[in-house]
Amino acid sequence: MGRFLTLADTAQILNLSIPAALDLVRSGELPAIRIGATGAWRVERVVLESYIEAKYEEARRLSLWEQSDFANIPELSAGRILRPDATADPNGPDDGQA
Repeated sequence: MGRFLTLADTAQILNLSIPAALDLVRSGELPAIRIGATGAWRVERVVLESYIEAKYEEARRLSLWEQSDFANIPELSAGRILRPDATADPNGPDDGQA
């Protein structure tokens, strides 16, 4: 194969449908160029290999994050920390009054 791949070749390598590969290109997630009078999309082989490597790295980092102690940190929403009700103190705040 040459330097550039067709969308059909790209889809086959990624085990995707051609429309799914086109969606990756149109969204800009997978860089590609248009070639010729018909404007056929072409993906450079090294760009596709870099894309695949980046996806492996993304999956590796996500896996490490999910295994870490930090994965259970409460999520931030609108500037407030949201905590599950189970962590709330059932006795309320300690205001020193009895």
